Amino acid sequence: MLQDNLHFIKTRENKYKDCSIREIVRTLSDAMDIIYFSARKLGFGRGGAIILNDEKQYEYIKTFVASFEGFPTFGGMSVKEMEAIRVGLDDTLDEDIISQGPQFIEYLANELEAAGIPVVTPPGGLGCHIDAMKFVPHLKHGEYPAGSLASAIYIASGARGMERGAIDEPWEDDDVEPYGAMELVRLAVPRRVYTISQINYLVDRLCWLRDNKDLIGGLHFEKKGPHQFYDALESNSDWPEKLAAKFREDFGDSL
Repeated sequence: MLQDNLHFIKTRENKYKDCSIREIVRTLSDAMDIIYFSARKLGFGRGGAIILNDEKQYEYIKTFVASFEGFPTFGGMSVKEMEAIRVGLDDTLDEDIISQGPQFIEYLANELEAAGIPVVTPPGGLGCHIDAMKFVPHLKHGEYPAGSLASAIYIASGARGMERGAIDEPWEDDDVEPYGAMELVRLAVPRRVYTISQINYLVDRLCWLRDNKDLIGGLHFEKKGPHQFYDALESNSDWPEKLAAKFREDFGDSL
């Protein structure tokens, strides 16, 4: 994402350490003929934009806008949405704002690594990634370690991680289930959403889960064959109930 990369360019590349975020964006933009972006994350709003530096290309693309989006000046977006994107883009150029996500992710990854929880390093900007194959080595590929760990994390903390493993893999052969090279759980940390106390809470719950990882079991799909995005998963046993019972036993009224 642009915000995270702007932060890393400024903090990791000596050539740009004395440049403002706006200057870095200007340098990137000057190297491009077309900038096409969604404003969901970049601008914190619904919509997006296509920016060109060639008037001939602009006139050609403009003919398609009315058929698919709306008039070129608003592209189907309301005035409120466009104003939200304007504010969001301005925030994207604020170093204090765009640095928060990567800094929180780095803090989370460092705390988990220090606690002996396997994470991908060095920390990036998209999220903190836990290596599920090392966290739950007793689970086989076919039991979906990353999906199982993501479920266990939700039970233990309420944090919703994203599975990046076999569940996500596209099927090229209907008779052969694909398994990726990695089984990761991504813990994304959006900007201006969480406090450091919430990150510490997550670290505490993940440490508890590490100590009780043998209670985590596998998952399976309700039906076999190539999976669709909405296909349901079920636990291979009553391990979610046992994990929740152990959690209540240990934390009691502190919940």
